Amino acid sequence: MSQKIIEGMFFDELMVKCEKTPDTTIVTFENGEYGDEPLTYRDLFVNTCKVARRLKDSGIGRGDTFSLVMRNHPEFLYCMGAASMLGAVVVPIDPRSKGGKLSYQIKDSSSKGVIFTSEFTEEVEKSLAALNGVKVLGVVHKDGFAAPPREKYRDFNEILSGPEVPPVDGRNDDVKAPLEIIYTSGTTGDPKGVLIKGNRMPMFKLLAQFVWGYTDADKLYTGLSLTHGNAQAVTLVPSLMLGVPSVISRKFTKSRLWDICRKHGCTTFSLLGGMMMGIYSEPRRPNDADNPVKKVISAGTPIAIWEDFEKRFDVKIHEWYAAVEGGFAHNPPGAGPVGSFGKTLEGVMEMKVVREDDTECAPHEIGELVFIPKEGKAEVEYVGKKKASREKTRGGVLRSGDMCHRDENGWFYFNFRKGGGLRRQGDFIQPEYIEKVLADMDEVSDVCVYGIPAESGAPGESDIVAAVVPAVGKTIDPGSIFRRLSASLDNNSVPSYLQVVDEIPKSASEKNLDRILRGEFAKDAKNVFGSGDYR
Repeated sequence: MSQKIIEGMFFDELMVKCEKTPDTTIVTFENGEYGDEPLTYRDLFVNTCKVARRLKDSGIGRGDTFSLVMRNHPEFLYCMGAASMLGAVVVPIDPRSKGGKLSYQIKDSSSKGVIFTSEFTEEVEKSLAALNGVKVLGVVHKDGFAAPPREKYRDFNEILSGPEVPPVDGRNDDVKAPLEIIYTSGTTGDPKGVLIKGNRMPMFKLLAQFVWGYTDADKLYTGLSLTHGNAQAVTLVPSLMLGVPSVISRKFTKSRLWDICRKHGCTTFSLLGGMMMGIYSEPRRPNDADNPVKKVISAGTPIAIWEDFEKRFDVKIHEWYAAVEGGFAHNPPGAGPVGSFGKTLEGVMEMKVVREDDTECAPHEIGELVFIPKEGKAEVEYVGKKKASREKTRGGVLRSGDMCHRDENGWFYFNFRKGGGLRRQGDFIQPEYIEKVLADMDEVSDVCVYGIPAESGAPGESDIVAAVVPAVGKTIDPGSIFRRLSASLDNNSVPSYLQVVDEIPKSASEKNLDRILRGEFAKDAKNVFGSGDYR
């Protein structure tokens, strides 16, 4: 090797691993009925070099951005490695983005080109028609997808099946150079692109070693989209950099999750709170606890199901809190109270709950969660949004936008998103308790509880809507559901309306997109039932 190896550089780490253990199967992409795609370090290195050469020949170089529109596939990893090698910036976009939202992210990130899987050809072409100067860099084809338009675009499969090529000359040697732009979920509006530098990758490795406690005996699993920071931080990067094997599903599946873990011997996986309620709402099986999983790394475990989930599936929950912009806290199994997302890392940062004037809240007083670095100032760069970037770190602290509280012993708890709390007749309502009661019903396979402006017109008050998805082969009897809710909940927590839907819309991070449900809600709609009609 003529060029110096840069420790912590994503591509360089792959290259070193390929030299040492080329035939180690490190990542297996689980594709359901279409079969698995196991990758060795040699596969990763060889194909990353091919993709980097293709990108360079297409005019993608240092500082240039290009977008990915695909689910979890090996090509995602090759593109990340190629970006690291070239000093380019990869923009992974939630493949469920359509129309204006997809166009917005491609344009907002100043992407020069797009790589996508053929299942998204129609949506990508619609978006590109509204943009100028953005070219198609390649189309990936997979079993089960429509054939790619080979007469129009370069077939990525052809590139990968071609001859091997060496790494490009003049590889990127700046580990602090931007590597990715990861967009926020956009649960309240247009998503914001967060610039991620290459030196964040080795931080994920350290967390895996000293916080998650991964060992050689582990096998990691995720079904979260690689377009989201969680899947990269908790599963992908630790797997590649530590040499701990992992399994990554093409997309999240709550019904097959445990069977996948059994088949592959996975010992740990990562979840977000919305996913956990969905898994919990699956019909109970006699073998629920018969699985190899020891620990679930979860961000946002609903307190209402925390202990039941651990007991039912015989796992321990390692709760944590973080955002793509930064900040970190965790609550290892047995360390802190159930319901707490934990404490931050001593010596690295400080965590406080503050009032509007930045004075610290008393225990159990709700305020905004902020993080203060022990050294320097908090920095966040939203692409093209200097004002929003400055506001996010006003006063040198990272402002989470999450309303939280702490107890007398310094353990922190999430309450609600700033501006998004549910209040009814003066009481703050915890949606997760309502969701648990519904999730325990056999006829419900998924649920999302949200608020709409109260019919009373009281400022800050909400009427509660429970959107439910019927289980396969089951029907929803609104009267029966309202009666059981009334028997299990206090009066203020009983939803005003049931909204029966085919599915709960999700973000890339599997957050429930209640704003979409809210937009579809109408009191006189055929799929909406009012509690007042069943008293």
